[in-house]
Amino acid sequence: MKLRNLSALAATTALCAPMALAADMANEMTLVSWGGAYQQSQLKAYVEPYLEMNPDVTVVWDESSAEATAKLRAMSEAGNVTWDLVDVVASDAMRLCDEGLAMEIDPDEDLAAAPDGTSASDDFGDLLVSDCFVPQIVYSTTFGYRTDLVGDTAPSSVCDVFDLEAFPGKRALQKRPIDNMEWALFCDGVAKDEIYDVLGTDEGVARALAKLDTIKDSVVWWTAGAETPQLLADGEVVMGSTFNGRLFSAIAEQDQPIGMLWDMQSFDLDGWIVPEGLPEDRKARVMDFLKFATDTQRLADQAKYISYGPARASSAPLVGKHEELGIDMAPHMPTDPANATNVHIYDYEWWADNRDDMDAKFQAWLAQ
Repeated sequence: MKLRNLSALAATTALCAPMALAADMANEMTLVSWGGAYQQSQLKAYVEPYLEMNPDVTVVWDESSAEATAKLRAMSEAGNVTWDLVDVVASDAMRLCDEGLAMEIDPDEDLAAAPDGTSASDDFGDLLVSDCFVPQIVYSTTFGYRTDLVGDTAPSSVCDVFDLEAFPGKRALQKRPIDNMEWALFCDGVAKDEIYDVLGTDEGVARALAKLDTIKDSVVWWTAGAETPQLLADGEVVMGSTFNGRLFSAIAEQDQPIGMLWDMQSFDLDGWIVPEGLPEDRKARVMDFLKFATDTQRLADQAKYISYGPARASSAPLVGKHEELGIDMAPHMPTDPANATNVHIYDYEWWADNRDDMDAKFQAWLAQ
């Protein structure tokens, strides 16, 4: 999909002129994201406003974020990196940074300060988990279910996903070990604070896969975040995991008969990395865009379109109502106290260290 530039007033452009000379910057960017409601929120919150200020720029979207690590490795080996800015989860950012495939970012040099002068490094705080990662949102992976297909008693625990007797029907799970392995161990009796200790052993991996075996024949595996909401809407699955913002879109915007299961929602971070080795003109353009797209107002604006919490502390007080529905967005955030009574704190450092090995074991199990 290609997004052409929008017309803008010359005065607006002059007021928001980039720090680098426009002649030194490329006029096309390829942005890599996840598609669906999330990518639409990025488009509305900061891509369209940026293009209004830079009418000669063209943005091309690529929806390959789920495969970003493998594809960037291949591009680097081929010496042909065609992406300019890539939206990834924190653990993938850490891997790409460690492998030299992502550029290091100096938050206080490359990113905007908060409106009150607070430095970007202080504003993002502990969410700056990698030297190459600029966080945008706090989100969660959780479960939705068809309210009309689960009987008189709605599921209330993540372990209901493993209960085929009480809740018969197909489930949708992401085709990766992350979250699935943790939920399986938790529902097999492992305490939350011991999950990664157990998962770090061969016996723990076997235990998680054995628990997943109990529902394997009833699972529809997904790779794109838009799939579960569609599977739920079509009645092809009774319940399924996906990102909380996708479920918000299906429930609040599309009025689908879907409920949210917040129990053991898995908190994570999502944000940008800049591929290493870009030509100077492309690098100048993407850094200009990155500074704009991650400022306080832009991250707050994104929450007008999707129920993900902004990564900047200064953005949180600016979160208000949904741009179209006019509903208060705060109660729909994964961090709202009513939704966060039992959460899973996803360990992105553990996964950065163990992802390749766990992927191999998970894929071998899927093929059995």
